Amino acid sequence: MTVRDYATQCIKDEAQALLDLIPQLDDNFDHSVELILACHGKVIVTGVGKSGHIGAKIAATLSSTGTPSFFINPLDVYHGDLGVMTPDDVVLAISNSGQTDELLRFIPMLQHMKVPIIGMSGNPGSLLAKYSTYHINVSVRKEACPLNLAPTSSTTATLAMGDALAVALMERRNFQPKDFAQFHPGGELGKRLLTTAQDVMRTTDMPIITPEMHLGEAIILVSKGKLGLGVAECDGRIVGLITDGDIRRAMEKWQAEFFDRTVADIMTRQPKTVSPQTRITEIQDIMNKYKIHTVLVVDGDNHLLGVVDHYSCMV
Repeated sequence: MTVRDYATQCIKDEAQALLDLIPQLDDNFDHSVELILACHGKVIVTGVGKSGHIGAKIAATLSSTGTPSFFINPLDVYHGDLGVMTPDDVVLAISNSGQTDELLRFIPMLQHMKVPIIGMSGNPGSLLAKYSTYHINVSVRKEACPLNLAPTSSTTATLAMGDALAVALMERRNFQPKDFAQFHPGGELGKRLLTTAQDVMRTTDMPIITPEMHLGEAIILVSKGKLGLGVAECDGRIVGLITDGDIRRAMEKWQAEFFDRTVADIMTRQPKTVSPQTRITEIQDIMNKYKIHTVLVVDGDNHLLGVVDHYSCMV
C-alpha cells in the first residue's frame, strides 16, 4: 500500500465511525439537550488528555453558538477551580474509556453540590456512565490507527457528537445569523452581519433629478453621479428612480423622440428603499430577490439619505 492508501483508509474508518454514531443516539441525547437548555448557569466541559483537547473545542463551539461554556482540566479542580461550579451549572465530562481516574475522583464532589453531569464516553457500562445524570454513547468499533491504539476514530466521534449537541441547541434556541455575529464581531462574517446601510452608503454627489426633466438632461446627471441611476425628487421627497438600463431601453423604444421624453415617462415610481439601520445582509437579500444592484437609504419621511450599491455590500 502507498501512503495515500493509508490516508484513504484512515479517512474511511473515521467516516464510518461517524455514521455508526447515528443509531447510538437515544433519549439520553434528547434529555441532555433539554438539561442544557434549562441550565441557568454555564456548561463546564472537562476531560483529560486527547479528550481534554476535544472538550476544549466543544466548549468553544457551544459558547459561540449561544450556550455559555468553558473548559476546565479536572486536575485543576483539586487546586481551587471547583469554586467556579454551582448547582446552576451542568458538567459535560468526556472520557473514551469512562474510567479515567482524574475525572472520576471529583464526581462525588459534583454529586454533593448537586451539579448535574452529562457523561460522554465510548463505554456505556463505565463508572462515568453509571454516575452521570445522562450518558451519551460515542463508542467506535476500532480506531483508525493501524495499531488500534492511538485515539483517532474515537476523538473524531466525540468531536462530532459535541457538534451535534451544539447544532441541536442552536435549533432549539432558534439561534440566528445575527446572534452568531454578536459572538464573532471580529471575523468577516461578523463584520458583514453587523454592518448597516449607514456604514457604507454613499451620501455625496447624489444624482438628483426631477420627474419633469427631459431625458437628455437627465443622462448628463446620471453619468456624473457614476452610480448608474438618477433619483427623482419632488419637494425633497423621492418619487421615482431611473437607471442606465431604463435609459438604454427608452432609446431603443423611442429613438428620435427620446429627447422629447421626460423622466416621468420611464421612472420606477416605487423604488426599493431601506432605513439607515438595515443590515447589509438584508440589503443583499433584497437585491437578489428583485434582481437590482442598488437601494436607496431614506428616513421616515422618504427623504434621500444615501445610496447603497452592490459593491458597497462587499465589506
